[in-house]
Amino acid sequence: MGTVKPFKISPTTLTHRALFSISCWNIPSSLSFYSYAVSFTLSTTCRAKSCIQANHLSKTLEEEAMESSTSHLIRFPLLKIDTDTTDYKACTIPWRLPSDDPSIPTPTELSWINLLYSGIPSFKKRAETDTSVPDAANKAEIFAQRYAKILEDLKKDPASQGYPLDILLLCRLREQVLRELGFRDIFKKVKDEENAKAITLFENVVQLNDAIKDEGKRLENLVRGIFAGNIFDLGSPQLAEAFSRDGMSFSVTCENILPRPWIIDDLDTFKMRWSKKSWKKVVIFVDNSGADIILGILPLARELLQRGSQVVLAANDLPSINDVTYSELIEIISKLKDEEGRLLGVSTSNLLIANSGNDLPVIDLAKVSQELACLASDADLVILEGMGRGIETNLDAHFKCDSIKIAMVKHPEVAEFLGSRMYDCVIKYNEV
Repeated sequence: MGTVKPFKISPTTLTHRALFSISCWNIPSSLSFYSYAVSFTLSTTCRAKSCIQANHLSKTLEEEAMESSTSHLIRFPLLKIDTDTTDYKACTIPWRLPSDDPSIPTPTELSWINLLYSGIPSFKKRAETDTSVPDAANKAEIFAQRYAKILEDLKKDPASQGYPLDILLLCRLREQVLRELGFRDIFKKVKDEENAKAITLFENVVQLNDAIKDEGKRLENLVRGIFAGNIFDLGSPQLAEAFSRDGMSFSVTCENILPRPWIIDDLDTFKMRWSKKSWKKVVIFVDNSGADIILGILPLARELLQRGSQVVLAANDLPSINDVTYSELIEIISKLKDEEGRLLGVSTSNLLIANSGNDLPVIDLAKVSQELACLASDADLVILEGMGRGIETNLDAHFKCDSIKIAMVKHPEVAEFLGSRMYDCVIKYNEV
């Protein structure tokens, strides 16, 4: 068994998107460049930028990682300009006050460190069965020891990594330990299984929604579907354990959504705007694989397409927990489309898939890919879906356009901050 060696995150790793960064196209070998250009049409400018980045495909992952820098990632253009009252920070829950001793962890910091610590057994179990990694069981044990040691060190000194302690850092440290041991996607097997199951249910879910003739009720059904899908979150230790034991049923979860009013409930306002307003371009930051993306987000995207909106789905560059990646999302949609490129009768000519540049289950919108920034610059609605993106890091983010934060509360720490029940729902709508 390997020994636990001292570990500190490097400044380069913290600022660029990942140790194993790949180009923004991520084109599977089974599909041609031209099929992507036809299926997911980008503007001339954005496509040119993507092609420039695609030149890096000939380099090794390690070479590209060494060359990567903050220049690859830029500020999301629809964030409001920072002022004294709207200073963007990708952290909703304050972990410490300026007056707190920097060498002593706060109760909130300890709570979040313990949350990440409690997830180590689940991650170790997934890593042990990763057949793509030689000697996976031994390396999984090394991961568990190294990450536990990092967290223990942070309990003693929250500044031990040299950076402010927040959820972004805790997640990045975990991903870096996994990747340095060769684990690139320990949740791949379960993602593939859940994607396959959800694909078989997609048509029925959409047909049930299409059968609702009242526009407001149909929208509410779509929103409830997003909440039901969002419970497929293996980053939550409680849900990971429940999933391993019992699996999850989308239909049962839909029926068991907590009754309204939810802890943040702007659904009625959103329904009213929906009936009177349309958006020319909608950017959706997506979250998990399986039911979340396929039965939750894609039915809403299809509805928006049907209403005449252009829809940009922004997915992670690299795998993290069971979040869907850019390349996986392209594959999912290719399986759902018919021979004419339609999603159950709705054209996908205005459906764009963007690489967000992100590699974590949370997101810092000050660091997104140039491709996404280009595509999103003229959008008039931004949707951040999922607890990590919509609540933990961006619940209070201010945008130049309309925005929605939508997620289910799955961490006790988030529930305590919001004053909500576990598995309560958040739909926060802001109109400019």
